[in-house]
Amino acid sequence: MSLLRAWLLVGLSGWLLSWGSVSAQQSGDDTAPRWNILFFFADDWGRFAGHYAAIDGRPGPNDLLQTPNMDRIAVEGVVFRNAFVSAPSCTPSRSALFSGRHFFNTGRGAILRPAVWDQTIPAYPQRLIEVGYRIGKSLKGWRPGSPVDAPIGEQAYAYEAAGLDANAFSNYVTERLEEGSSLDAAKAELLEEVRANFREFLNANADGAPWHYFFGPLNTHRPWARGSGAALWGIDPDELQGRLPGYLPDVPLVREDVADYLGEVQALDAYLGVLLEEIETRGQMESTLVLLSGDHGMPGIPSGKATLYDGGTHVVLTLRVPGARPGRIIDDFVSLADLAPTFVEIAGGEPLPEIYGRSLLKHLQAPEGGQIDSSRDHVIFGLERHVDVAREGFLPYPQRALRTADFLYIRNFAPDRRPMGIPPGDHGIPAFADMDPGPTKAWLMANEEGSPDFYERAFGRRPGEELYDLRRDPHQLDNVAGEPAYAQVRAAIAEQLLAELEAAGDPRVTGDGLTFERSPFIDVSETANRYADMMPEPGIAEE
Repeated sequence: MSLLRAWLLVGLSGWLLSWGSVSAQQSGDDTAPRWNILFFFADDWGRFAGHYAAIDGRPGPNDLLQTPNMDRIAVEGVVFRNAFVSAPSCTPSRSALFSGRHFFNTGRGAILRPAVWDQTIPAYPQRLIEVGYRIGKSLKGWRPGSPVDAPIGEQAYAYEAAGLDANAFSNYVTERLEEGSSLDAAKAELLEEVRANFREFLNANADGAPWHYFFGPLNTHRPWARGSGAALWGIDPDELQGRLPGYLPDVPLVREDVADYLGEVQALDAYLGVLLEEIETRGQMESTLVLLSGDHGMPGIPSGKATLYDGGTHVVLTLRVPGARPGRIIDDFVSLADLAPTFVEIAGGEPLPEIYGRSLLKHLQAPEGGQIDSSRDHVIFGLERHVDVAREGFLPYPQRALRTADFLYIRNFAPDRRPMGIPPGDHGIPAFADMDPGPTKAWLMANEEGSPDFYERAFGRRPGEELYDLRRDPHQLDNVAGEPAYAQVRAAIAEQLLAELEAAGDPRVTGDGLTFERSPFIDVSETANRYADMMPEPGIAEE
């Protein structure tokens, strides 16, 4: 066991001594902490970091990760065990994140395309600007959709003069190796790009004002270079044997695919190290909140991105908090929609209106870990659709869910449709387009007959209700919604979910429930060809 991993096991068990007493912050401009905020928010990251291996306590892909910079933030800060997104798709997830609302309360921000930001909905960066924060971003921005970087928009706060190649680590480095570069030199080029963009921001905001920097790398979003996990990071796919969750086929091709994804996570960690070095060089670590998270789970696999299982909704949330006790694990259930009011309270801004999220500042400054707020014993989330193939005859797969410590309940409002999209056919739309293309998807489609259970779990129709007993089924493989022994639990959770959705004004359960299936939500351009690469990759699935 490495020294760092041993330190994690101690630190994350709450055995570290306090760095000093933490004074409670009160609301109001005059008492707001007004920390700098480094928000490290990666696409499709999921819940992958070395320190989560110790937290989960069971074999998994995190066992193979070497993420010293992420782990440092965990040891010196606080880790949320139960952090979830509002929706496991980029735009709706970010719409909730920046507004503090449920994804379904953000108008056309609730869908990936054609997303258009409702300018009447304020977002937390606006509040920070209003109280004197300097803000900036690199790589993927505040929100996709129209306008760019809505609602503060049009790249006005972008710091990217050094380039955007860091978005595609393995592809860039692999290409440079083919050109004759060394591995160390190619990696150094990307790290310097990250450093230069951040320096540009810090140098432009050197007047002493608090700052907020949003770093949005795309590395863990497909595609990444095949075999790069082993070639660039020394991650042996065979070491994943017996460590994959039960919804993934434990075969060489899939293990390699996951190993390549883990390599991109380690690239994220390297980027984080550069950002931390710059903050430390300027003497700002003790006045800067560092926050790590991502918008949803791993792409191109079953039970991942665009699904309501933990593989799609359960994400990293790890923070280093100035002046707070380190080495804490928080058990409260939180949504990333809680971050907007948290940032606003830290900055001393005017509270955001009509929000679902609640500030986590008291959690960040709590003297102990565990359960801080007894009311935070569950979260709700959902999805309308992921890709833009919603039109007559090809409607999305609407779902909502409620997650507790012991159960995941999913309500599927259109069980006659297919959750990952339509199967192969002559309709001009790629098969199962809600699952990103890649080797794992290709294997699943090529092995429909040889591995029907995996195929059906990934692409088949689902019943109107799903219930998973997480105490004995952590990977959500056995739907017990129809079992008599679970009838009372199912009924109670279903009633609770519906009541919360109705109270929140979810268009899926108010009126006739079909708001998201009418204009303007289905006014999409003919972009089926954009998904042509979602068909199986020739030659991969047979290996």
